[in-house]
Amino acid sequence: MRSDTNASYLRAARAGNLEKALDYLKTGVDINICNQNGLNALHLASKEGHVEVVSELIKRGANVDAATKKGNTALHIASLAGQTEVVKVLVTNKANVNAQSQNGFTPLYMAAQENHLEVVKFLLDNGASQSLATEDGFTPLAVALQQGHDQVVSLLLENDTKGKVRLPALHIAARKDDTKAAALLLQNDHNADVESKSGFTPLHIAAHYGNINVATLLLNRSAAVDFTARNDITPLHVASKRGNANMVKLLLDRGAKIDAKTRDGLTPLHCGARSGHEQVVKMLLDRGAPILSKTKNGLSPLHMATQGDHLNCVQLLIQHSVPVDDVTNDYLTALHVAAHCGHFKVAKVLLDEKANPNAKALNGFTPLHIACKKNRIKVMELLLKHGASIQAVTESGLTPIHVAAFMGHVNIVSQLMHHRASPNATNVVSNGFLLSSMETHF
Repeated sequence: MRSDTNASYLRAARAGNLEKALDYLKTGVDINICNQNGLNALHLASKEGHVEVVSELIKRGANVDAATKKGNTALHIASLAGQTEVVKVLVTNKANVNAQSQNGFTPLYMAAQENHLEVVKFLLDNGASQSLATEDGFTPLAVALQQGHDQVVSLLLENDTKGKVRLPALHIAARKDDTKAAALLLQNDHNADVESKSGFTPLHIAAHYGNINVATLLLNRSAAVDFTARNDITPLHVASKRGNANMVKLLLDRGAKIDAKTRDGLTPLHCGARSGHEQVVKMLLDRGAPILSKTKNGLSPLHMATQGDHLNCVQLLIQHSVPVDDVTNDYLTALHVAAHCGHFKVAKVLLDEKANPNAKALNGFTPLHIACKKNRIKVMELLLKHGASIQAVTESGLTPIHVAAFMGHVNIVSQLMHHRASPNATNVVSNGFLLSSMETHF
């Protein structure tokens, strides 16, 4: 008898007969009772678009996220059926917009699959995620592409780039590592090297995000591994800068030029060293990256690793026999750079490797001059311990103590005096600034 009442209650909900459904509830029927497939009254009313019944059931305590045996919630069912008004009621009542069924289907996926544009729009506006894929890897975008639902595809792509520069569809698929969508897009347009406004290809995007799966697909579909974007940046430059070691390996295995140079002369090794990606630097060095390569300004990977205070990368480069006193166009060594930035540990490693503490830049500045100018007291003391000359003179006749005094670094001046630096060293500039500095502070 009770099972007949339950069945009648479910039939009333399905038919949209609110009065009758409520009568059955008054007799003690469980509001969440299900049929043999796990469908309850809320599921059945949602499928048929009975907004009033859905609202009343929720008001009376129906479980808004109750799932069928296949894991579908009322929101899945309403989305699949294109019942926009029911979808709105369910979401307003806190239904989980990103619930996944047993096969990984989301409400957004189901709406996209069935070309229900209004439902897709509403779900996107209410936090539905495009990146959740089914068990077999289909995203809402992929299924919409497969089914040829052009308006849904456009809506999904627009939503994904809100507030950003609009990217071509294949770039978006690359960013999301959506291989299914990428494969479908490439079926329609075989050009894997479609460019964004700034000249980047989908492979550049995949390299940036470390998306191996879609990168592999693109390369298999004849994407140019060394395609040069704006400023001659290749995917390998991008992957190296981002520290995506697996991507670097993939690109190298597929023939990427390890010595490719950007317009400024940066190689992938420069990019990895500047960003401090030890694993990438090691891989590039092991593969024979040009360790002596210079940028247009004459910066080597060692200069860049030093500038970033990337101690491990500095040590790796040294292990691969990089000359520690290699110079830029202005004759700056890595030790000059470490002194400028105040990178004590890197400076120590360089000095331990016999870097010249008295190397002179084009203007005659030694690392000690620079440390004094930038008020790097710890580096200054380290340089002095390693034999830096306290009397070294620049092209304009300045010793380190002159530079420190000119900058007003009294603590540096004091330390140098302690090390017997002469405040009266001759220079082509008047010593007046040194004396006035000393008088002001002592």
